[in-house]
Amino acid sequence: MGLLQKVVKNEAMKTDPPEIYGWRIFVLACSACFGGMLFGWDIGSIGGIIVMEAFKAEYKITKQIAATLNSNIVSTLQGGCFFGALIAYYIADRWGRRPSLLLAAGVTCLGVTIQCATKGYLDGLYVGRLVAGFGVGAASMLTPLYVSENAPRAIRGGLTGLYQLFIATGVMLSFWVNYGSYRNFKPQKTSNSTWLVPLALQAIPALCLFIGVFFCNESPRWLARNDNWEQATEVLSRITNLPRDHPYVQMELEEMRQQLENERRLIGGATFWDLQREMWTIKGNRNRALISIGLMICQQMTGTNAINYYAPLIFKNLGITGTDTGLFATGIYGVTKMVTCAAFLLFAADSLGRRRSLLWTSIAQGCAMFVIGFYVRFKPPVTGEPIPGVGYFALACIFLFAAFFQFGWGPCCWIIVSEIPTARLRAMNVALAAATQWLFNFVVAQAVPHMMETVGKHGYGTYFIFGSFCFSMFFYVWFLIPETKGLSLERMDDIFGVTELAKAIGDEEHGRRPVEKTSHTEVIENTASPRLQQQARDREVQI
Repeated sequence: MGLLQKVVKNEAMKTDPPEIYGWRIFVLACSACFGGMLFGWDIGSIGGIIVMEAFKAEYKITKQIAATLNSNIVSTLQGGCFFGALIAYYIADRWGRRPSLLLAAGVTCLGVTIQCATKGYLDGLYVGRLVAGFGVGAASMLTPLYVSENAPRAIRGGLTGLYQLFIATGVMLSFWVNYGSYRNFKPQKTSNSTWLVPLALQAIPALCLFIGVFFCNESPRWLARNDNWEQATEVLSRITNLPRDHPYVQMELEEMRQQLENERRLIGGATFWDLQREMWTIKGNRNRALISIGLMICQQMTGTNAINYYAPLIFKNLGITGTDTGLFATGIYGVTKMVTCAAFLLFAADSLGRRRSLLWTSIAQGCAMFVIGFYVRFKPPVTGEPIPGVGYFALACIFLFAAFFQFGWGPCCWIIVSEIPTARLRAMNVALAAATQWLFNFVVAQAVPHMMETVGKHGYGTYFIFGSFCFSMFFYVWFLIPETKGLSLERMDDIFGVTELAKAIGDEEHGRRPVEKTSHTEVIENTASPRLQQQARDREVQI
């Protein structure tokens, strides 16, 4: 707790009970975030696997068809992820967040098994990656949703952002597994172990996800949404380390009740089409859905997964030759991503905030991409000659880009899309965002190998394209993205105007004069104990 107070600088940290930052919430977040490692392990391993000589020999991949087959192999998983994220929304709302995460882990293990069991059969590899994609895509939607619904508001950014840290950790570990397998299994050009071992080890994070989540609780907000208030109270009391009648616990429950009541006033029913109406016909909800979609498009158009998937190829185009050396460079790249993401979550996510982090990293990422593009355009590497000084600066920009991404667009997108939706629409909104992310992930995975071959010599135009997108994202954030650090999930309705609309409808139904402003203090002042009323007034001052 002492460390948290030193590094997290927001009002909620000063006023909320210190007991809520106990070990349970951190174990829960880490257990669920193995769902991020599913994603990270694949995007880190597959780029190294497809350049290994033994893999190309096993699947008869020649130079003439390499670009097409590589993009197909990589993007098949993204196709499964797209549909997995959408399907997971229904399962998560119908049966709960926890069972859905367990199912996602099991499906991923099945997909990995198919990939390894059908060694040498390209169709089997495609099927296995498609099945694994269903699990990875489901986890990508469920993990930030589940963590954000359990996390205290003061550290919700850091805990939800652990999803991105686990992605980066998975990328880093898989990079080094690729490197170790290639170095230690001989002969390198014919030993299938060089690529089978990294492929099979993708099951490890899936097993960790299953075991960890098995011992965790259901989301209290999902329980409240399903009118299971008794169990919601019990779970909330357990994860906050507070008694059931504590003012903080009662206040959280009251906010949940009020938000759910506001939503029922606006639409009433809870069928699929009712929820679609609630999302797209109410301006505040529509804006949140569009923001979530926009953030995920922007995240992919930074070009980060272009580097993740094809890092050995990109390092080769920057002058680093040899499979061994290229895999080593990607390993260092993975370490950079993991360390900088951890630094962001510890020092900036809940202090600097989401909006500022997105703004400055948009410019920084764009500058890094343009430096690389200019180097490849005007001083391209020459085979057999040493890398010039400017070439090392361009290589450094690859690592700087990774650091900038982890200080903004990597974790912040997942944090924002999981915290801004209203209660009944949260799963649908996150599923829509995750599916969008996977759709554009698929587009990038398909396009980059061809862009590196056709958009200028050594693909220099690729870096200019992604750099231009990064610069444009500054304006997107400046005009459209609000700051959300330190606010409870239920207060997001206030930011987007939904609370006032629901209150006005409720007043109209009861023949009362509409109020100009809805506050949490007003909601509970006639129903709560004096201590709870004072706690509500304290929270109102923070906003």
